[in-house]
Amino acid sequence: MTRSGLLRLYLFALLGWAFDFYDLVLLGFIKEPVGHDLHLTPTAQAWLLGVALGSSGIGGIAGGALADRVGKRTMLAWTVLVYSAGSLLCGLAPGAWAFVAGRAVVGLGVGGEWAIGHGMLAEAVPAERRGRWSAALQSGEPLGVALAAVVGYLVLPRVGWRAVLVGSSATALLAMFARRSVHLPDAPASRARSVAEQFRPLLRPGIRGRLAAAWLLGVFKLGTYWTCYTWLPSFLRDMHQAVARSLTWMLTAQTGQLLGMLTFGVVADRLGRRPAFALYSLLTAAAIAPLAFGWEALSARLPLFWAAMFTLGVGSGCTAGFGALLAELFPTEVRSTAMGTTYNLARAAQLLAPVAVQSAVTYGGLAGGLSVPLVLAIATASWVWVLPETRGIPLPALGPLPGPDALADPPP
Repeated sequence: MTRSGLLRLYLFALLGWAFDFYDLVLLGFIKEPVGHDLHLTPTAQAWLLGVALGSSGIGGIAGGALADRVGKRTMLAWTVLVYSAGSLLCGLAPGAWAFVAGRAVVGLGVGGEWAIGHGMLAEAVPAERRGRWSAALQSGEPLGVALAAVVGYLVLPRVGWRAVLVGSSATALLAMFARRSVHLPDAPASRARSVAEQFRPLLRPGIRGRLAAAWLLGVFKLGTYWTCYTWLPSFLRDMHQAVARSLTWMLTAQTGQLLGMLTFGVVADRLGRRPAFALYSLLTAAAIAPLAFGWEALSARLPLFWAAMFTLGVGSGCTAGFGALLAELFPTEVRSTAMGTTYNLARAAQLLAPVAVQSAVTYGGLAGGLSVPLVLAIATASWVWVLPETRGIPLPALGPLPGPDALADPPP
């Protein structure tokens, strides 16, 4: 692929992921007015946050499999269109159940988009720079969160949550441009004749162990992120931060995360995937601990509070490693299927994350709530060493997998 073609591919995937993530996290900033208007209890609001995360697992499995069968460009367009339609449904919802249905539709589209974009990019870039490109694509995540924070804090009070959600559905225009683009690859990667045949390779001895271990890594790391960031606006209010200052802290964390993602790719390409994951996860834990147990002291010393939020963002940059890592673990013929299944089943497990934090807050207050992502960050740093190191390997195809696989017997 030419350099200009690679850049176009990257920009399409970046915009898709940024608006994908924006739609997913926006509810964290607007859930209180939504809950008030739709008469939802705090517990119901907590479950509402998990609906899209849960349905993203279904979307990821279905979208990844269809991308391998019918083409990545086609499915990229459809996933963007689906999550845009979900936002529109939420904005027009006459009641709570219609809103829940709209959030489920958002999750379906969000789940499929991630694996398709990362799979396309991983197959197009040089192996020795794959980590950097993957991290640069994942940087759409803090861009999406920052946009959600600006909309939630500044736009929402002026226009209301319904107008915000209806306006968010305009991302459907991106789907039209993606579908018409001749620069994005669209050739099927799999010759499977049925859906069952498409998933059968995932059960091979050399693949299933990797899929299970990578899924658990995703549960830990994505759990760290979602149990912290979906509740961060509420945590900031508990810390008695004014709305304007809360927006400042959120943007500080997202600036740190953007820097963390861009530097993570360089670290992962030089030191390896496992050391990079461990290092950045421990950095996340080091930032959460003082926020959980010393927030009053930090609030009295604003430069320290600012530094903790920035460090939290930098450490969260290790989510940028999943695109390259998962692409290197799974064969070309089922890459989108395997990546979508692994990542989005891990994200679907976050259905319980908001409820877990709500319970921890009920029994332990702010410290209890933030202890959940603290424990998960430490688990991430420990579990990543179970996976094989894949830095710089050629992307595998079906057959014997390259490199060591300590998780399962080699394939026949």
